[in-house]
Formats: sequence, C-alpha cells, structure tokens
Amino acid sequence: MNNNYSRSTSDFILLGLSSNPQMQKPLFAIFLTMYLVTVVGNVLIILANHTDSKLHTPTFFFLSNLSFMDICFTTVIVPKMLANLLSETKTISYVGCLVLMYFFIALINTDSYLLASKAIDWLMAICNPLHYDVVMRPQQCLLMLLGSCTISHLHALFFILLMSSLSFCASHVIKHILCDIQPVLKLSFSDTSSSQIVVMTETLAVIVIPFLCILFS
Repeated sequence: MNNNYSRSTSDFILLGLSSNPQMQKPLFAIFLTMYLVTVVGNVLIILANHTDSKLHTPTFFFLSNLSFMDICFTTVIVPKMLANLLSETKTISYVGCLVLMYFFIALINTDSYLLASKAIDWLMAICNPLHYDVVMRPQQCLLMLLGSCTISHLHALFFILLMSSLSFCASHVIKHILCDIQPVLKLSFSDTSSSQIVVMTETLAVIVIPFLCILFS
C-alpha cells in the first residue's frame, strides 16, 4: 500500500478524555451541559448587541464577534467529542481530521486577534477619547475583523498543507480529544524535524502579535 493511499483512506482514533466505560455517560452529560450554556450565553450576547441600538459601538461590535467565534469554536470541538463519548469506535476520517484541525486553528487564532482588537479599542477609548470616533470608525472595525479572520485562516491553511504532505504509521491512535497539530505529528513516520521547527516558528509569530498588542494596551 502506498503512502498516499494510507493517508487518504485510514481513520484516526481519538481516545478522548477517558477510556473508562463508566465515565463516558457522566462526561457526556457534563460537557453537553457546558456546551449548551456556552452557546445560549453567547447567543444572548449577540441578540442583545443587535437589538439595542445603544450597544452599536466598536466595543460591543468586537464583543459580539468574539461571542460568535466562541460558538463556532466550541461547535468545532464539542459535538465530535460528545459523539465519541457514546461511540465504541471513536474514529474520525483522515479528511475529517484535517478539516477539524483547520477550523480549530483558524478559530482560536481569530479569537486571539479579536481580543487584541478589543484591547486596542479600549486603549483608544481611554487614552485618546477625543479622537476615538475618528480612529475607531465602523469601516476601521470591519477591516480589523477581516484582517483577523484572513491572517488566522491563512495560518490554518498553511498548517493543513504541511500536515497533508506527511505519511503516517499503521497505528493512528491520537491521545487527545481532537486532531491537534502536535498529537498528529507524533503519528507520522516522515521526518518531522523541519515540520516541528516550522510549526513552532509560525505559531510563535502568530501568537506573539496579539499578545504584544494586549500587553501594550
């Protein structure tokens, strides 16, 4: 069997939080409750933001988009985890694993950049209130949102292209609740030394920028 065939047809196994059968249903109930509370809470924030004209400000614009990203982020992770808690196979296809990894990386990075945008918004409101309305125009806020999404999705796409070039061992057991980069890299029998360096460098570059913005603000 060639490497391309093994990559495209083999399933990965997500071990999840616990292999104890007695823990599966309690964990399912706990995480389902947390997921529903998270979704409902963020939906209420979004609805309140859109229905109250007094909240149509840059601060609440970023807060509303952060709530939306939180819904998307948890929806990427939790439903598959819940399904695996009630399943005996706990498998995910190779393509499904890459798709899950893509949205996980893209959404978590978008969340970071939106937090940085919100920090900049607060900085302008406190330190330069006279020019706040000029600097934080709706068009500027929209550009910051689009920039956050674009950078994050390009970053995620780069990682997926990197992962798709690797070959994997016969054992596809991932000791994690999702297809994250490091657990999947450990399963590859390709030389991942250069990939590890690229992943670390790229990750630091993407994480440091919003971190510095928040720290500075």
